[in-house]
Amino acid sequence: MRILTLDIAPGADLDEAHLCDTYGISRTPLREVLQRLGGEGYLRLAANRGAKAASMDLAVMRTFFQTAPLIYATIARLAAENRQDDQLPGLKAIQARFRQATEAGDAGDAAILNHRFHQAIGRMAQNPYLMPSLSRMLIDHTRLSQTFYRPASAPERALVGKACDQHEAMIAAIEAREPAVAVELTLQHWDLSRDRMERFVRPDPLPLDVAGLKENRHAV
Repeated sequence: MRILTLDIAPGADLDEAHLCDTYGISRTPLREVLQRLGGEGYLRLAANRGAKAASMDLAVMRTFFQTAPLIYATIARLAAENRQDDQLPGLKAIQARFRQATEAGDAGDAAILNHRFHQAIGRMAQNPYLMPSLSRMLIDHTRLSQTFYRPASAPERALVGKACDQHEAMIAAIEAREPAVAVELTLQHWDLSRDRMERFVRPDPLPLDVAGLKENRHAV
């Protein structure tokens, strides 16, 4: 959870002694946890160098933005085709909590609930090959979406509200077994948040006093 909410920064070294103290466990069970988290993509483990939170460097982000819409669209299609009736109430309950979190301005909860929303759709797809890819991708998507769920203006808050509405439309399409509609809505949902997420790796430049630079361009 701390990795997903950026409380542990991407690429940060993990201090085993500190983690043992924090969670009240010994090194043996901690290392079992780290091995599992490494296998799921949360951490990178290197021999004799300890564990690091999975990085979000340029290569990782490039692959993420290339791959995410493909996986989400395929998962949405399969979910609409394969979902079970008893899976729908759980998805709707996650969505209700997601809307509450966004309306309350709780970026951390909103990002985690969005993560769980897409995980639930992934389980509906019933595809053992795609689910590991979705789970790995959601780690980085959730970290990136911390930016999206912290709107800084009225238009940005409107985008978050629209994302909530799109979730509910996606649920309706999956419930009605309309795979083409589910795919289209999913791609619209991806496009809605993509530009905001890209600001995580492409922030606005620092303020620059251009006039001051011109006045002092000959200064030594």
